[in-house]
Amino acid sequence: MRVLVVDDQLITRAGLRQLLTEEGHQVVGALEHPDEVAPAVAALRPDAVILDLVMPPDFSDEGVQVALALRRDHAGLGILVLSEHAIPECAERLLKGGEKGTGYLLKERIMVPLQLTRALRHLAAGGTVMEPELIGDLMKARGRDERLAALSASEREVLRLLAEGLTDRGIAERLHVSKNTVSTHVSHVFDKLDLPRSSLDNRRVRAILTYLQH
Repeated sequence: MRVLVVDDQLITRAGLRQLLTEEGHQVVGALEHPDEVAPAVAALRPDAVILDLVMPPDFSDEGVQVALALRRDHAGLGILVLSEHAIPECAERLLKGGEKGTGYLLKERIMVPLQLTRALRHLAAGGTVMEPELIGDLMKARGRDERLAALSASEREVLRLLAEGLTDRGIAERLHVSKNTVSTHVSHVFDKLDLPRSSLDNRRVRAILTYLQH
């Protein structure tokens, strides 16, 4: 994939460039300021953009701000925000519109071999990737939601793995069950969360957002 890296720390930019190159990707640019992103995406046309959450000028949530602007202008672009810490509010803002191809991971997560590549490929295919630690925190914080309370333990676990970006086959392998069993759980999750019937991928995104919004 053609990837644009945006991080104000030189060592992080260099590390991401090396990691991406070793995993077979082409780094088309490595930027240090959010203001450079929009023109670079228009000129370089990457498949995906990796953004640090905290950057100049305010060192707060610039990565989310840039991600939302990119999503409005480049619907098919894979966008991954990396952060030192899991911040529920940032994840909720990032995904509140139900956008596909958008993800939020901790920087330590991508140190696992090929984890970054798997995330980028999933985003490029229109999927959503969410930090597992963050999903767990949000589940606890919002456990009183009646729809979530209606899920069985197995259904909650399947929903958590959906949030990690796993396919039905990936979930089946993780839980050591059949793919048909996973598909049944997913269908029950959609029904119990009262999600509108549309495309399957969109319902998956909406299911994840239910954790964030309720």
